[in-house]
Amino acid sequence: MSGNGTTSGDDPLQTAVWRLRSRACWADAAALLPAAEPAAALQRASLLVERCLYTETGWEEAEDALRTAEALATGDDERGAAACERGYLAYAATLFGVRDRADEARAALGRAAALIAPDAPGRPLLDFRRGLVAENLTRSPQAARAAYRRAHAGATAHADALLLSGTWRHLAGLALREGELVEARQGFAESLRIREELGYLIGTAPALVSLADTETEAEASRLREEARRLFRLLGGVPTWLARQLAPPATGAAATA
Repeated sequence: MSGNGTTSGDDPLQTAVWRLRSRACWADAAALLPAAEPAAALQRASLLVERCLYTETGWEEAEDALRTAEALATGDDERGAAACERGYLAYAATLFGVRDRADEARAALGRAAALIAPDAPGRPLLDFRRGLVAENLTRSPQAARAAYRRAHAGATAHADALLLSGTWRHLAGLALREGELVEARQGFAESLRIREELGYLIGTAPALVSLADTETEAEASRLREEARRLFRLLGGVPTWLARQLAPPATGAAATA
């Protein structure tokens, strides 16, 4: 989960970027953005880092884009956002076993927390990513829940629908592990609803699979089959979903 969701106003460039991004065309979306402008460089890095999370490829391109964004950043907000992306990329590399960069992930997100003001629009995304690190690297569900709840409140306050879909999803995942089936089903259903309304295709199949884990067999099978259809449509993205869609489903942890 990276970025603010759909588009800002009726900006044709951002509309085009969103449409490409939501259909797993991150490189095409990044190519539309001017590389020499700080905000565009940061958005370009964000797109290429997100591609790593969904495809487990493109690590060097993401690193290059991130170094450019870091070099162009001026104010605390831009430097903090770049540090947030740095932490997210290090988290992804660790999660997928590319290289253990857990310490770098924590340090970069800590740096971002020192630069991004508590009420800034970028703070909820930072809180969400700190929750991911706590859940999947540190194995601390209590810290993860607290971070997700902060992110959820912030995403609500800033009307960040895409991030809300992520906080609903991960709070529901923690609830499911604790046997709170009703709470988990509600959270996964909300996450799916938001992603479908936004047209966020790359995130819809994982949401379908997660909801299926809380449903009875007939409905669960229908949801998984729909997820398989989308997965094939997008060329096998996200790559890690293949393990959950293969019979029998493995129930692997969500990553996005």
